[in-house]
Amino acid sequence: MSKKSKLFTKLETLLTEQRNPASSNIDLADSRTIAEIINAEDKKVAYCVENRLSEIAEAIDLIVEALKKGGRVLYFGAGTSGRLGVLDAAECPPTFGTNPETVQGFIAGGEKAMFRAQEGAEDHEKFGEEEIERVNVTANDIVIGLAASGRTPYVHGALKKAAKIGCKTILVTTVSGDQVDVDVDILVDVPVGPEVIMGSTRMKSATAQKMILNMFTTGAMIRLGKVYENVMVDLQLTNKKLEERAKRIVMTLAEIDYDEASDYLDTADHHVKTALLMALSNLSKEQAHAKLKENDGFIRMALGK
Repeated sequence: MSKKSKLFTKLETLLTEQRNPASSNIDLADSRTIAEIINAEDKKVAYCVENRLSEIAEAIDLIVEALKKGGRVLYFGAGTSGRLGVLDAAECPPTFGTNPETVQGFIAGGEKAMFRAQEGAEDHEKFGEEEIERVNVTANDIVIGLAASGRTPYVHGALKKAAKIGCKTILVTTVSGDQVDVDVDILVDVPVGPEVIMGSTRMKSATAQKMILNMFTTGAMIRLGKVYENVMVDLQLTNKKLEERAKRIVMTLAEIDYDEASDYLDTADHHVKTALLMALSNLSKEQAHAKLKENDGFIRMALGK
């Protein structure tokens, strides 16, 4: 009788580890057909995510609550999932003007694992527990686990340790909830079904997770006043491209020319929201600062709209 390991048995049952009948002959396909097969499977992902919009909205609310208390959003994942968390965290400061400490991503195996797989780094819960301790997680923080399989020990260790500290916890996975055996405050389970290439969760599973993380941080930043209408107005001008984007934002929303927008930004010490409020209301820099502070950074409220 065959002796199967517990891990082998678990993998056998995971949706992400099943064979996809739609791609069973992909090894015989030409390049156009390969692209068509992958595209057809990718189209299904958005509908899978749609089924969990209520849970995603609840997660956004928890994130907003944590950030308002001065807490941090901390992603924990391994492999592709971990890289997606690091990516989302890295994009928040230039996009929304957040402190780099506010949203952080941690990957099993550390920085080296971003570029090359670190064998065994994800296989022990204690590594996740130790990461939580190392970054001094408090009850004000929110810990988000990312695991396509829902079972990554590193992620489970981080979530369990965070829960003991009193953190709110979220798990994003691409298998169904009945295949997950860790308790969290919010479970966002998006079963995307078998991958085009069996077990290659860098494909549909990664796409689903990227979509969800976009919603988490973008939704939270909108709720925190970092967007006016549908424009990001709290970006940090850390390079020439962002400086020019800021001028275009002020030009577009205040309906002024390039030179005027540049002058407002210079006067506002290159703080986009201050410059925009000045341009829209004829307030001084000091008055615009005060109005933004009174209205928690929301430009519409500062304008009395």
